[in-house]
Amino acid sequence: QVQLVESGGGLVQAGGSLRLSCAASGGTLSWHAMGWFRQHPGKERQFVAAVSRSGGRTSYADSVRGQFTISRDNAVNTVYLQMNSLKPEDTAVYYCAAKKSLTSAYYVGASEYDYWGQGTQVTVSP
Repeated sequence: QVQLVESGGGLVQAGGSLRLSCAASGGTLSWHAMGWFRQHPGKERQFVAAVSRSGGRTSYADSVRGQFTISRDNAVNTVYLQMNSLKPEDTAVYYCAAKKSLTSAYYVGASEYDYWGQGTQVTVSP
């Protein structure tokens, strides 16, 4: 059973940057593909970014491509989401997720993931 804890959220002005971290425990992160999702109030959880087990393959939602970067450090069981040039519409609760994987695939569907963190709030002021 993998436990995921996100951190790094907060309040930032538009144009600013934040780096979210997702620390994993209870399992070996390198056996899992990882993803970041976000949820706006009253909306469904939406895909943001994903990374394969080794970090060699990544995928991004069109809305954040070129703005956000997902990375991972399996040595410290942590996945990151670097968010630059933040906009008010990036305001949401951000979740990390893990899927046990035997391949180099990444996953973009929320239903494909096995484990979720509790989320961290990101608020971008105009």
